[in-house]
Amino acid sequence: MQNFHLTLKSRNAKTGPIPVSTSTAATCPTACPFNNSNGCYAASGPLALFWRKVTQNKAGAEYGAFLGQIRALLEGQLWRHNQAGDLAGDGDALDIGALDALVAANKGKRGFTYTHKPLATAAERDAIARANANGFTVNLSGNDLTHADTLADLAIAPVVVVLPSDATQNTTTPAGRKVVVCPATIRDNVSCADCGLCARLRDAIVGFPAHGTSKRKADAIARNEVAA
Repeated sequence: MQNFHLTLKSRNAKTGPIPVSTSTAATCPTACPFNNSNGCYAASGPLALFWRKVTQNKAGAEYGAFLGQIRALLEGQLWRHNQAGDLAGDGDALDIGALDALVAANKGKRGFTYTHKPLATAAERDAIARANANGFTVNLSGNDLTHADTLADLAIAPVVVVLPSDATQNTTTPAGRKVVVCPATIRDNVSCADCGLCARLRDAIVGFPAHGTSKRKADAIARNEVAA
């Protein structure tokens, strides 16, 4: 059994007081270059301790019960799926049925998330497009600006990207796509609860400066200084 936990009110200042979920670490793809302690912000600190409890089935609930919690959220509620972890499915694989069920549970809510799943099959890519078309926003996570262009070319979902840790200004990708630095990372008076940009379908790519205790490793990936 794999556990998934819903926190009804986040205490993270950048997220703001909205519901957030945590998924077992088994959902994280090996294809993600930030996996484990290689730059993943969730792999250290208090979040890492709680994430470990979810992964060890000491916190949270099985997927069906988790979906019931999502269905019970208030109409129009903004919530973030996966402050740690990825979409359901072992490692690189996407569990399409589980995603479709989550999209159905989210009906009338404003759920959003990010995925590093490689989406190697047409069926997986179709499932992501279907989720976005039906009100659950799945952002594709780019490792660097070039990778962000590759993801945007799929034309199935909005895209986010990791930026160098010192990035504070909007920029563009090599293909000329606009990249907007996440407002919550550069302004103290903005949180996900206020902004909601990542919950919207949009053309602009949202950039997140590398952060966390392993930000030097993440920074190197964002600058394409290591193989991603």
